[in-house]
Amino acid sequence: MHIDCENYSPTFAQRFSQILSEMRLLQYNSDGEFSLTKDLVGGEIPEYAILSHTWGTDTEEVTYRDVIDGTGKNKVGYEKIRFCGEQARRDGLQYFWVDTCCIDKSNSIELQRSINSMFRWYRDSAKCYVFLADVPTANVDTTGQGHRLPWESALRRSRWFERGWTLQELIAPKSVEFFSKDCELLGDKKSLERQICEITRIPSNALRGSPLPTFSVAERMSWAETRKTIYEEDIVYSLLGIFDVYMSLIYGEGRNNAGGRLREAIDRKGKGALSSATRIGYNYSEVTNLGRDQIRGLFGPI
Repeated sequence: MHIDCENYSPTFAQRFSQILSEMRLLQYNSDGEFSLTKDLVGGEIPEYAILSHTWGTDTEEVTYRDVIDGTGKNKVGYEKIRFCGEQARRDGLQYFWVDTCCIDKSNSIELQRSINSMFRWYRDSAKCYVFLADVPTANVDTTGQGHRLPWESALRRSRWFERGWTLQELIAPKSVEFFSKDCELLGDKKSLERQICEITRIPSNALRGSPLPTFSVAERMSWAETRKTIYEEDIVYSLLGIFDVYMSLIYGEGRNNAGGRLREAIDRKGKGALSSATRIGYNYSEVTNLGRDQIRGLFGPI
């Protein structure tokens, strides 16, 4: 089944948005194990924590099928899930969400729905925990730079800041907390704001929740210029929430074709914004006049 999200009417888009809100969560059972909830929608969705991380190899990560079958405890990725659940419980949250196992990626319709919903899921979380698998918690400063926190050099080199999908996971949630590979809290989006801005070149007001349409299309695209994804199309698909658009996913179309469809979706979004007096700060002329040189770095030749 192919869902052409781009070409439906606004009324359908509203109904489709309701469908997109459907999600399943993990919860701890009385025996200390965790399991998946039924599919939840709208008011059924309780407060939840959400995990942000970098993926290992497919064989290392716990999948949806692993959780259903009660397997996967011997996988490296299991520790990240357990960390997220335990931290959520410490924060008074019974439910939590982890992308590796809360999405049935063998179901193409569910995968498409999930990717189009991802920004919203992170935005609506009560807590977002960033698990930095390559940042240890050091007791001493081994860098020789005494003005830095002991782990700051490792933080600045972390792979998490290089991945395409983690851009929205940084921007969307209100509460983002960073943890070392030893599960120790390093700080949050507020206390680490200076470091994050220096690493990502994202302005502080974007981290503080300023409406994304107040930033130009070119500026938002620039936030992803140096980021990478395993599949070339994902560098485009990971920006859907940043621009508040929906797109069907066509793996194999290539980055350039995906980028072209994203530009078309942004263009339609801009036209719609012109007819809405309540839209804040959306500059449609900036969309239509966006220079080719400004987007070539992200999408390649056009």
